[in-house]
Amino acid sequence: MSFFKRAKKLDIGCFINIKTIRDHTKRVAFAEAEAQRQALRYAVRNTTLPPRTRAIAQLQLSQMHCYTRPTQIRNRCIMGGKGRGVLSDFKMSRYNFRLEALAGNIPGVKKASW
Repeated sequence: MSFFKRAKKLDIGCFINIKTIRDHTKRVAFAEAEAQRQALRYAVRNTTLPPRTRAIAQLQLSQMHCYTRPTQIRNRCIMGGKGRGVLSDFKMSRYNFRLEALAGNIPGVKKASW
């Protein structure tokens, strides 16, 4: 599988550690195999097709690499690479979001007071 070879230079635009590299690889693999996966899923669920064709499609779908599944992709913090407590609108962890918001680096966000 050619899309699993490590690139010479990674320009993923975020904090780089092994987990973010792996997540980037999963995103690339998913994007490349998404059309084929959708076609196979359609063939498996199509009840008008012969059972043998559906079984072959199911077998091919189960033999695809696990990185091509959408559930393998995890939202990660672009500043620290954390995988938990990530605000998906800002792609930052709660802690980094708080620091950046207090510093005024996020437009339109300020500390609430009432």
